[in-house]
Amino acid sequence: MVTNTEKATSYSQQQLALDQMFKDINPALSARQAGIESSRCYYCYDAPCIKACPSKINIPSFIASIHSDDLTGAARTIYQENIMGGSCARVCPTEILCEQACVRNKEEEKAPVKIGLLQRHATDNATFEGHPFERAASTGKKVAVVGAGPAGLSCAHRLALLGNDVEVFEAESKAGGLNEYGIAKYKLTENFAQKEVDFILSIGGITLHTDTALGKDITLEQLKNDFDAVFLSIGLQDTQSLRLDNEDNADVINSVEYIKELRQATDLEQLSIPKDSAVVIGAGNTAIDIACQLKRLGTEEVTLVYRRGEEQMSATKHEQQIAKDHQVRIKTWSRPEQIHTDENGKLTGMSFRKTYLENGKLEDKAEQFDIDCSAIFKAVGQKLNYPEAEQLIPTISNGKIATFHNQLTSIDGVFAGGDCTGVGQDLTVEAVQQGKLAALAIQQQLNSSEVK
Repeated sequence: MVTNTEKATSYSQQQLALDQMFKDINPALSARQAGIESSRCYYCYDAPCIKACPSKINIPSFIASIHSDDLTGAARTIYQENIMGGSCARVCPTEILCEQACVRNKEEEKAPVKIGLLQRHATDNATFEGHPFERAASTGKKVAVVGAGPAGLSCAHRLALLGNDVEVFEAESKAGGLNEYGIAKYKLTENFAQKEVDFILSIGGITLHTDTALGKDITLEQLKNDFDAVFLSIGLQDTQSLRLDNEDNADVINSVEYIKELRQATDLEQLSIPKDSAVVIGAGNTAIDIACQLKRLGTEEVTLVYRRGEEQMSATKHEQQIAKDHQVRIKTWSRPEQIHTDENGKLTGMSFRKTYLENGKLEDKAEQFDIDCSAIFKAVGQKLNYPEAEQLIPTISNGKIATFHNQLTSIDGVFAGGDCTGVGQDLTVEAVQQGKLAALAIQQQLNSSEVK
């Protein structure tokens, strides 16, 4: 008979095995390293790094605070503009944003200040008595936020800070959105996403409802009637199709769903792990994330295939290098053509057609090749799946919710932000900024209606 103590020990060992397998890919700076790195900043007056930051954090100011050993002041400066500065410090592509803009790149060493790691050092080590900000006096207004991802949490926090009562409705069992369910396990470790959610909610005035989906448990019409304003941040729920025969095979897997399972797993036995070989179709950060995680899980050979060249990949050079460091094979100028199964329906491999560009248009070559594999992971982009049961539908443009002035949708009193809209890039930091700006726009509208 297995005792409870033995079960607990086994669970701890399984969790430890997962934690070891997915250690932090970017270890934090020590206090000494942070001191040295902060001294490299020129504290530019017209800092290009601020202009490059989607959330407009005063980067020279928080780095100066670190240099003065005032980590709490540094973190407060960060949180004033980006309440999710902790997760953004870990997942933000700083190499193409603030660090790319750093004036240090113009020098012979071409080594920018490590802004992301300094931001993490500040947010990880700041000490606040309670929440860093105090709520304004109550406005008596209520706002509904649909979706508890980065955009929704950012919007809810700013609205609560301004004195509004906010109710957040989340379809999943946990808040956090992609930070909880869709980011590579080695980027956000030690349950950081949930710790950040708790930190955000500690401002007060925010009520979180999980397992509550739009079009199923609540309707937009109902929210419009019950609240003074609504913010939609429902993300992207579906994956684009390869449009190939046999795509419904059990071993042709949605990468986002697999990452979600991996991030929630406490035992490797909960996962179906391809042992010998796997193919990843895609060129973005999700493709890189799933490829690297498969290697860490023990898949012997992982091949990432993209129809265009490395220069056209949406994954940054930094992310591509991470894949190469994990010994992921990257094959470009190749498009998927056929999925192969045996007589029993078991996946055996995939055929690809070599491609090239001619006058800006992708063309096929005569050359074709096969890759044997036991699993195919689709990472070819996500798309909006607005609830079919919803009667009230905002204007959809290019497959996403259209927003107009101040992120207002075509429905009066309903705003939107994050990946479900076509605004900006699909980045955590962009979503946080959109949530913040929407909150300010909602507050302005609430104030205007009050005056009338």
